[in-house]
Amino acid sequence: MKKVILIPDSFKGTMSSAEICTVMAQAVQEYYPDAQVHSVPVADGGEGSVDSFLQAVGGEKVSVPVKGPYFEEVPAFYGMLPDGVAVIEMAAAAGLPLVGERLHAEQTTTYGVGELMAHALERGCKRLVVGLGGSATNDGGCGAAAALGAVFRNAAGEAFVPVGATLAEVAEIDLSGLHPALASAELVTMCDIDNPLCGPLGAAHVFAPQKGADPAMVELLDAGLAHLADVVERCTGRDIRQLHGAGAAGGMGGGMVAFFGSTLQMGIETVLDTVGFDKLLEGADMVFSGEGKLDAQSLLGKVVIGVARRAKRAGVPLVAVVGDIGDNIEAAYDMGVSAVFSINRVAVPFREAKPRSKSDLALTMDNLMRFCRRMGW
Repeated sequence: MKKVILIPDSFKGTMSSAEICTVMAQAVQEYYPDAQVHSVPVADGGEGSVDSFLQAVGGEKVSVPVKGPYFEEVPAFYGMLPDGVAVIEMAAAAGLPLVGERLHAEQTTTYGVGELMAHALERGCKRLVVGLGGSATNDGGCGAAAALGAVFRNAAGEAFVPVGATLAEVAEIDLSGLHPALASAELVTMCDIDNPLCGPLGAAHVFAPQKGADPAMVELLDAGLAHLADVVERCTGRDIRQLHGAGAAGGMGGGMVAFFGSTLQMGIETVLDTVGFDKLLEGADMVFSGEGKLDAQSLLGKVVIGVARRAKRAGVPLVAVVGDIGDNIEAAYDMGVSAVFSINRVAVPFREAKPRSKSDLALTMDNLMRFCRRMGW
């Protein structure tokens, strides 16, 4: 009996990871009806991450009312996995869909994200996985820290909850009152970008414009994050200014490290660890992965390569089924990719290829399975 693992990334703007798993599974079972097919939808830390983890390993979706981006009450949620791991996507409490047309990165907060974390800790979770994608915020994670007991004071000694526009007012940070359960919990933050906290490549300059910031506001937000980094270093001894990934989610990448001592980890590595992928590889005959475009950027450790490295160590062949194949991807073969196939069957612009992507994927997988059976696999 064949054992096949399906673990593709989404094809951005076209098909979700779960949809791709379904198409792949149908093709495999058409030719190998008795095969054990294990689908692992990939979460990237943004909207839908909780559902992906729950689909992959099971568990419970926990509903919690929290403070939204503008301190209003909103319904939110997190995932509780069977082994007591909590998966929190910050977009559930501080994401762009929650603000709609009210794009004001200088006013929004991550307070609700901290409330989700607190709720999970109070349920006894000892490992929290926090995804940072899709944020509407630029507060450096100060709101989340405040919800978990951190105290921020201005020059007059007054406590307040900083937002992007008031980061420059932070004079002191007191972490002595942090939620006691944090001391014994492991925090892992899913972070797939390398941007530093501030500067030309930082959170404000690169991401704040899409959250409603004009050029003047970008400068104010950037200066606020730079000031926060100075205060963090003075009060905690942690230097987050040039930390790779600190600029994720309006500086919350840096805040997760500064306030909670979290690890920043590539999203795919977090997924693989959380679903027990190395154990799942035992006895596997084939892994199918994929992403919208396999290119030089993919070689830095995105989904296909992250999975391929582990498959290589286990001696399991991996086939990448992708939308486009970029130039100079030959190094992928040394990293564990056995073969790469594009689903693009005709040379048409993306707007024409998009509606037919699911059927093209199905036909490509059918061809692959047909070939495997013909070769006696």
